[in-house]
Amino acid sequence: MTDITTTRPFLDQYGRFAQLHGVGVLRTGDRFHAWGEDKSAGGTFAGIACYSSADLATWRHEGTALEVGTGDLAPGRVVERPKVLRNPRTGGYVMYLHIDSADYADARVGFATSDGPAGPYTYRGSVRPLGNLSRDIGVYAEDGVGYLLSEDRDHGLHVYRLTEDLLGVEALVSTTLGERGDHGYESPALVRVDGTYYLFGSDLTGWAANDNRYATAPSLAGPWSPWRRFAPAGSATYDSQISTVVTVEGSAGTTHVYVGDRWVPDALERSLPVWLPLRIGGGRARLDWVDRWSLDVASGTVTVGEAGAEAGPEAGSEAGAGPGPGTAPVPGPDAPAGPARGQDE
Repeated sequence: MTDITTTRPFLDQYGRFAQLHGVGVLRTGDRFHAWGEDKSAGGTFAGIACYSSADLATWRHEGTALEVGTGDLAPGRVVERPKVLRNPRTGGYVMYLHIDSADYADARVGFATSDGPAGPYTYRGSVRPLGNLSRDIGVYAEDGVGYLLSEDRDHGLHVYRLTEDLLGVEALVSTTLGERGDHGYESPALVRVDGTYYLFGSDLTGWAANDNRYATAPSLAGPWSPWRRFAPAGSATYDSQISTVVTVEGSAGTTHVYVGDRWVPDALERSLPVWLPLRIGGGRARLDWVDRWSLDVASGTVTVGEAGAEAGPEAGSEAGAGPGPGTAPVPGPDAPAGPARGQDE
């Protein structure tokens, strides 16, 4: 059982701030590997950092997984949202990235490959999936098949099926628009729980946080439900933007962890992580605030609150469940959502 303080920066083995911004996380055997945007130089691309952990609390810096280079990887380019899948056929790893120009006009997805999770990764180039714009991305894998989640502004949030080698886009599986119906959501993440798919995303408000949403579907092809909040209305998802959802399967069950960024636009290197237990089940998702919580990776259980009440795997995931001890009261996840507040950077 290890303690996590919700907004305390993670430190590596050298006591340095872990560059886990816009992070992607993948379980690799008995460890978790994480890839984050290196914001040590502020907004200038400084590479993609890799870390590993046995408990999601203590992180070891494994080095720079993807180095600064030329072309798409030049210092003046936008290289964001690193996400990684393992190819079950080759055992290799594929990294996916939001690749863009400084004015966000290019809107492409980049690919890089490595024999091991920590890299170094070799950049393979970028594309517009099936000719569509692609900004913030996420990935998902199921039954040996990989999927790319890609935000395409007023055309929606797309779910694509990847090619067998995971290095190309094969087909469009589904598209969903945000609550207003005029654009998709960004920074997408996807999990499946008890046969239901939960798709998470953030509205288009640039660096400013907003009330993130989720939709559900019985299939990746849809139909997708209306989007709903999973944190209190007006909380701006506890002043954070979702980056990914980490699934922790253990001997006693499964816990999901919300991983978000609290961006500091004028000093991106000081942006804080927001990691919280995320309750998912019965078609509902819910995020309660706690200052400190504990995760047992072996059992897949979480302890939250001053009294140390055991949340258990997916405890309180029903729509009417109350918050655990020491958590902020949360209105039901079906509360009506407010309007979007603008467009992304």
